[in-house]
Amino acid sequence: MTIRTAVLPVAGLGTRFLPVTKSIPKEMLSVVDRPLIQYVVEEAFSAGIEQVVLVSSRSKSVLEDHFDSHVELEMALEAKGKDELLQLVKDLTPPKGRSISAVRQSAPLGLGHAVLCAQAVVGREPFAVLLPDDLIWTDDATPSVLTQMVEQYEKIQASVVAVMEVSPAQTNLYGVIDPSNPDVSKGDSVIKAKGFVEKPSPDIAPSNLAVVGRYILTPEIFPLLANGKKGAGGEIQLTDAISALLEQQSVFGYRFSGTRYDCGDKIGYQKANLALSLQRPDMRSELLPFIKEQLASWS
Repeated sequence: MTIRTAVLPVAGLGTRFLPVTKSIPKEMLSVVDRPLIQYVVEEAFSAGIEQVVLVSSRSKSVLEDHFDSHVELEMALEAKGKDELLQLVKDLTPPKGRSISAVRQSAPLGLGHAVLCAQAVVGREPFAVLLPDDLIWTDDATPSVLTQMVEQYEKIQASVVAVMEVSPAQTNLYGVIDPSNPDVSKGDSVIKAKGFVEKPSPDIAPSNLAVVGRYILTPEIFPLLANGKKGAGGEIQLTDAISALLEQQSVFGYRFSGTRYDCGDKIGYQKANLALSLQRPDMRSELLPFIKEQLASWS
C-alpha cells in the first residue's frame, strides 16, 4: 500500500525560541526565505503524499493560512508586473489532488499524543510523520529523505524510522535504536530494530544511532498510543509506542542520505540558515567574504 498521508505535529509552544515565538509559531521561522513548515510540506508532496495533516493548536492558524490563496496579494503583484513573486505565492497553494488540513491537539501531552490526534484522518493506512524542527537537506541529485523512506517501505512493507549517527555523549537527547545485529556496519542503510530507548544516558545506550524526525508507521501504532502510557518527561512518547509495536511486527531504521539541521535549537537553526544561504550562488558571493572578515576579526 502506498503512503498517502503525512502527519506534521506543530502544536508545540517553541519555548526555546522565546521571545520571538510568543506571537510567531516556530514553524514560521524562516530559513533563508522559506518558513520551516514549507520545507517539510514540500518534502512530503515531493514524496507523493496526497494529504498533509497539521496537528496544531488554537494559536497556529497562520500555518494553514500560509498555504492558502491570498487574492489581494496576488492581484497587487500582478498589477505591478512582479510575475516571479506572483508565481512564488501561487506555488504555495497545494497542487490539484493534494490537500493540507488541520486537527487540534488539546493539550501538550507529547509527540505520541500528537500523532494519535490524527488517527481519524489517517484511518487504517500506513502514514508518514515529519517533524518540522528537523530540516533535512538533500542536493538536487538526491531524492528527499521521505522519498528515500517511501522507496524502502515499498520494498519491506514495514515501519521505517530515519536514523543518523550521533556522538555517544549525545544519546540522552534522542530516541536510540537497539539494532538486532549489534555489529551493524556503517555501510548498512536498512537496520532491523530489536528495540528503541528514549533518551538513554551514554552508559546504557544500545547504539549511537539516533532517531530523527522522519517516520513511516503502520496503523497498528494507534492502539499503542491510545493506551495513554506516559514515558520520559511524563509525556506519551512515540518512541515507546514504536518499541511496543515490535512485539507485533518488524520495524527498521533507515540511515538516510542528507544533512539534518536541528532547527528546534538556536545553534542548529543558525547553521541551517548559513548552510542553505551558501547553497545559493546569488548569496554566496557576498556571504563568503563577510564570513571571512568575521572570522579574521575573532582571531
